Amino acid sequence: MSILVDKHTRVITQGATGQAGQRYTATCRAYGNGRRCYVAGVNPNKAGQSLDGLPIFGSVAEARAATGATVSVVYVPPACAAAAIEEAVDADMALVICATDGLQADDMQRVRRRVQDSRTLLLGPQCPGVITPEQIAVGPLREHGFRPGRIGIVSRHFALQVQAAEQLAPYGLGQSTLVGIGQDPTGGLPEIDVLRLFNDDPATDAVLMLEDIGADPDGRCARWIAEHMDKPVFAFASRPEPDVLKRMRDNGIDVTCDPAAIGELVASRVQPQWLPFD
Repeated sequence: MSILVDKHTRVITQGATGQAGQRYTATCRAYGNGRRCYVAGVNPNKAGQSLDGLPIFGSVAEARAATGATVSVVYVPPACAAAAIEEAVDADMALVICATDGLQADDMQRVRRRVQDSRTLLLGPQCPGVITPEQIAVGPLREHGFRPGRIGIVSRHFALQVQAAEQLAPYGLGQSTLVGIGQDPTGGLPEIDVLRLFNDDPATDAVLMLEDIGADPDGRCARWIAEHMDKPVFAFASRPEPDVLKRMRDNGIDVTCDPAAIGELVASRVQPQWLPFD
């Protein structure tokens, strides 16, 4: 299993014919089961056309009705991104991943209210993407060094996910799903909701939080972990305040401030799925 996306997920790209949409859709279609997972693009000005075999529809609702897609990834320009997210919400998509950055704060407040009143989950804006290793990748991803396993990773940036995966590999530890929650602090799905999904996933044994996720000054995330998480939680926190670092550790989170020690930290408490000398 995994969270949010897997090899059975069907994805549409909003902004598929733009430069970013074309580039990243092609990259993701070449990964894992991407050729089957990506089923359509959306551009109201190019409905009826196709792009590298993908049919282009005029709206998200039309694309979903024709393909059964449940996930949309948004690459449209900032001025149009909020409307694109709202269109996906109106079409009752299960998950929207917004890679676009630069959305106005007022637009995001409106989008958040729409999402809260729907069944749609939103990642982003400025989301680096979601990967279930060897199955599916959704988002503006540049490279892949991931292997299947049982460590869930949640982060804001893609580069540190790659670094963490490289450090886990010598210990025989792979990833169940890697989730980028987006670099905009006013964005969609918060870290607690991602942690809840990982906690409920039988294929995830532990969770790794990167880039100060969980190091919120009010301690809400750390308290939630102490009260609700049944699985070990690890964190890399780059420059936390001393009281924040103490609070995280007091609430059972294993933390390192050394980016080179992430793999060793996780391996100290998690059994490997395989050994390098097997």
